[in-house]
Amino acid sequence: MNVVETDYWCLMLPPEWSADREDDVVVITDQDGIGELAISTLIFENPSSVTSGDIARDESPEVTDWEPVTFGHFTGVAGQLREDATVITEWYVAHRNALLYCTYACDEEDDGLDAAAVEEILATLVPGDALAEA
Repeated sequence: MNVVETDYWCLMLPPEWSADREDDVVVITDQDGIGELAISTLIFENPSSVTSGDIARDESPEVTDWEPVTFGHFTGVAGQLREDATVITEWYVAHRNALLYCTYACDEEDDGLDAAAVEEILATLVPGDALAEA
C-alpha cells in the first residue's frame, strides 16, 4: 500500500493506484486510466455552523440527490451528476476546520468500474497532523 499524506489528511492507495499533486489538488489514478479521483482541501479559519451538506448544495446545484457519508473522522455528503459523456461523483466531507472536496470522474461507459476501489480508498482517510487534537 502507498500512503498519500498532506498536512490535513492522509489515505492509503492500493499498489495499482498512484497520486500526483497538481497545484493544491491531489490527483489519484489507477494504472488502467479509467478515471481520476481528485481531492482539494479547504481550511476555514473560523468554522461556522455551515455544514458540508450546505456547501455541497450551494457549490453543486446540479446534483439533486445527496447521500450522507462517513470516512473515519470525516463526515459529509456524496452525490453524482452527468456532464456530456462523463459521470462525476462528488464528496464534500469535513473534520474540524477542514473541508475535503473529492471528485471522481470517468466516461459514461466506465461508470461503476472503479466505484468500489474509490470507496475503499476514501474509507482509509484519516486526519493529518494539522487536525490533531490539542
